[in-house]
Amino acid sequence: MKRPDALPSRIVLIVDDDPGSLAMVSQAMEEAGMMVMVARDGQAAIELARRISPDVILLDAVMPGMDGFETCRRLKAPPLSIDAPVVFMTGLSDAEHILAGLGAGGVDYVTKPLNLEELVARVTVHLVNARLIRSARDALDSSGHSVLAFREDGSLSWGSPQALQMLEGVADLTDPQSTLRREALAWLENLPATPVSHSEPFLMIRERLALHYIGATQAGEWLVRLENRLEERPEERLERVFGLTAREAEVLLWLTRGKTNRDIGDILSLSARTVNKHLEQVFHKMGVDNRTSAAVLADRAILQDH
Repeated sequence: MKRPDALPSRIVLIVDDDPGSLAMVSQAMEEAGMMVMVARDGQAAIELARRISPDVILLDAVMPGMDGFETCRRLKAPPLSIDAPVVFMTGLSDAEHILAGLGAGGVDYVTKPLNLEELVARVTVHLVNARLIRSARDALDSSGHSVLAFREDGSLSWGSPQALQMLEGVADLTDPQSTLRREALAWLENLPATPVSHSEPFLMIRERLALHYIGATQAGEWLVRLENRLEERPEERLERVFGLTAREAEVLLWLTRGKTNRDIGDILSLSARTVNKHLEQVFHKMGVDNRTSAAVLADRAILQDH
């Protein structure tokens, strides 16, 4: 086989418990101009993938201990979230096994005994596609767009670099047992019936993040934009700076915007008398005795650098 110039220094991770198959596939990939790394079992593959970030993974489906399907699921799931395409090498050709491989996160499969020329051709195609996808994700990221793609079961398929960085530490979103994950999945499942322009964002209050629905891909993935809401809202800043309750902070904020007690009551669904009582507490906590002084101090707190 001739070495294709289009694939210099691409790393292929080959995972197979059969030494003969491992050697044969490794030689074919090296002759095709790729750098080869090998693993004899699923756990070794996971440890190696964590360290080398392969460009493509060739994975035997049937191995003792952790089989290829489970290995693929762990490679694709956080915290690894390997985005390299996984091609299964298997003697299992039944539809249920093929679907199991694709459901585990694989993009393709080849049946044994292997046709090496076909295998190299398929790997080449997946490398090119992966490169285009990475370029598109990087373009999204560089333009300030933080985009995530979710599979139909609610698991994370891929994300732009910035989006993945924002998700660090939000393990509950990827934990199948968490309430947050279940709520997010319920939100995702309702998306197809809702026009994009009318879909409500999914708010992660504690994490100060929000998901906004963008659309769906031909592969059946849900695309969402991740919004960072770490910036402190004006009323939250007033609450923190002056030791106010949430309601008192809301009343004070509308006061700074020139609203009368009656206006504030209408906006917040309160009586004018209740608004007045809230303001009495606000003035006391702020150490002022009139609306003007309270508004000046509040404006200064809102505009002050965080």
